[in-house]
Amino acid sequence: MGWRWQHCPVTTHQLIAALGSSFAAGPGIEPVADPAAMRSQRNYAHQLADRLGAKLVDLTVSGATTATVVDTPQEVLGGAVFPPQLDGVPEDADVVTVTAGGNDLQFAPALLWVAWARLEPTSPMVPTLGAMFSDGVPAPTQQAIEQATAGLVRIVEAVRAKAPNARVMLVDYLTVLDENSMSSTPFTDLEIGQFLEIQDAIGQVFSDAAARTGADLISASSLSAGHAVGSVEPWVQPFYQVMERTGGSFHPNEAGMTAIAAELERVLTS
Repeated sequence: MGWRWQHCPVTTHQLIAALGSSFAAGPGIEPVADPAAMRSQRNYAHQLADRLGAKLVDLTVSGATTATVVDTPQEVLGGAVFPPQLDGVPEDADVVTVTAGGNDLQFAPALLWVAWARLEPTSPMVPTLGAMFSDGVPAPTQQAIEQATAGLVRIVEAVRAKAPNARVMLVDYLTVLDENSMSSTPFTDLEIGQFLEIQDAIGQVFSDAAARTGADLISASSLSAGHAVGSVEPWVQPFYQVMERTGGSFHPNEAGMTAIAAELERVLTS
């Protein structure tokens, strides 16, 4: 049964902590805050802090899973190792934003792998990414969805244990693809269908986790309807067939991050 956590009032001197994966970190958006984490100074947490005049502790790391947020160190390309993100959450945080779970369902890696395999099958990106897809792109089973949901619930519970006065904001994933995206991507109709299934599963993970914990849910997926790849005004980046930029492919662009920050500000100040 769902329940509501007792929220503390928003003050003018907030301390915000940001947790999550690349959809929170903002790869491909300049200026870069941390190259190893592929973290932008214009991701939604930075923009929210600017809007509220708040201090920010940004712990987001591209490639993070729910496990690396809570208790597992994360090694990234290049060899840097990040401690579990929860370790860095200040005990006096007022607001903690969370965007994680998509990598538990292998969403972004699958998008990149299929795109590279289709357009440049001899690229080293294909075997690098393909190591996790020996049986193809996995469908989101109920077991996988439940495991990702449980991981997100663990994050919320761990944040509340460490920062008991924090208001936890679950921010789900921007809409990457819709039924009109095929002409703007290297994907077939069948592949688009597979990715839409994973995308919908991520939305379910967030709604279920919010219902179980009483955390606020910022539905970026709904907010961004009509702004997928191939739309007139996309809030996500296209596929970049360039090694130096490919990490930003199919991830939020600055406009998408701005929209999320504005919605967070609206909810926190209402």
